[in-house]
Amino acid sequence: MNSAKSYIEENKDRFLNELIDLLKIPSISADPAYKKDVIAASEMVKKRLQEAGCTHVEICETPGFPIVYGEKIMDKNLPTILVYGHYDVQPPDPLDLWNSPPFEPVIKKTEIHPQGAIFARGSCDDKGQMYMHVKALEYMTKTNQLPCNVKFMIEGEEEVGSASLGWFLERNREKLANDVILISDTGMIAPDVPSITTGLRGLSYVEVEVTGPNRDLHSGLYGGAVANPINVLAKMIAALHDENNHITIPGFYDNVLELSAAERAKMAEAPFHLDAYKKALDIEAVYGEKGYTTNERNSIRPTLDVNGIWGGYTGEGAKTVIAAKAYAKISMRLVPDQNWKEITELFTKHFKSIAPKGVTVKVTPHHGGTAYVTPINSMEYRAAEKAYEATFGKTPIPQRSGGSIPIVALFEKELQSKSILMGFGLDSDAIHSPNEHFGIWNYLKGIETIPQFYHYFTEMSK
Repeated sequence: MNSAKSYIEENKDRFLNELIDLLKIPSISADPAYKKDVIAASEMVKKRLQEAGCTHVEICETPGFPIVYGEKIMDKNLPTILVYGHYDVQPPDPLDLWNSPPFEPVIKKTEIHPQGAIFARGSCDDKGQMYMHVKALEYMTKTNQLPCNVKFMIEGEEEVGSASLGWFLERNREKLANDVILISDTGMIAPDVPSITTGLRGLSYVEVEVTGPNRDLHSGLYGGAVANPINVLAKMIAALHDENNHITIPGFYDNVLELSAAERAKMAEAPFHLDAYKKALDIEAVYGEKGYTTNERNSIRPTLDVNGIWGGYTGEGAKTVIAAKAYAKISMRLVPDQNWKEITELFTKHFKSIAPKGVTVKVTPHHGGTAYVTPINSMEYRAAEKAYEATFGKTPIPQRSGGSIPIVALFEKELQSKSILMGFGLDSDAIHSPNEHFGIWNYLKGIETIPQFYHYFTEMSK
């Protein structure tokens, strides 16, 4: 197929400005105060899909936020690629750690992104990466190079667990029928080291509440005589790991799929510089489960982390109280063969069992998902591999990700389709963190590479 480089160069400024317009919308799905903004983002995605060449686009209502569906059907006898992405974003908190407002996108050059990066919430996760597919479609339709059918399913609840997606899939299997699902919600190792994500961890997310006395108490009059829920919660959380940072929940590791020595050796071939890793995070040492490397700890091993903890008085100055309640949000990243619902039950049972007398414990499950591994000998993987080779000039490295996209396993169950994960972000892009950004080079390289996947997948399907 003809190179996309000239088309991208001619339209580069417009491609950037359109993405910036989308990034200005604070489509925070977790906060009801931003409901109108989430809806506004869905409407903009619909408009851009129409402009890019979809012949049918609709906003599909769900029990939650809507899903934008679009399609361009060339010939029913040709293969169909279903593109998945999301237009919702994480909350930007803490705001005081942003160097520029999270919904006022700015372009700045960095050491890693010498051509500039767009700093804004959602720039990499996932608006920037999702929008690469919209612009790739535009290139293929405007130059008459779309070789197959394409469908888009862009949702607005990914950052809150995709609660309505299963409902939508069950009711629209025929509409969504496809030969492969293409997702860009992951990353690659480095700009000069392309990689394809071949594994995702599952997830169990819970909130815990520890209750002590029936009201906040004076810490002088009652301190030392009444259980302090915050102190108790801190001890309980600390007890969830042993001295080797091994999770202490009974049965937690029973179904963990262990990788062979050969598989671990293959993983170790990926470029990784520990000193650069520590420097980027401004830490003196790495941390984690004994017996595993850093790259193994954050991809093929399960974890348990506290995502937030609160209780008592946190305002200015002092207020000497023993709080009646303390809270924490806890996420567990899971690996193949761990069932997230079983893990949630094991956590709940264990956490309640380690509570001392004098407090009561409540565990509220929020959402979860199953781990996923895609084979590297499949047709869709080979097509993606050839696509990267065509634009990067080198073979991509298969890479396990530590992140979770629970819907990938759901897609396979409901649509009987495999997913291919072609991400163009970098670990340093600060997704879910202050100062999230996405490199302009990465953005445009994605637009250039995606059409190559369409070409090779269609060719291999004949």
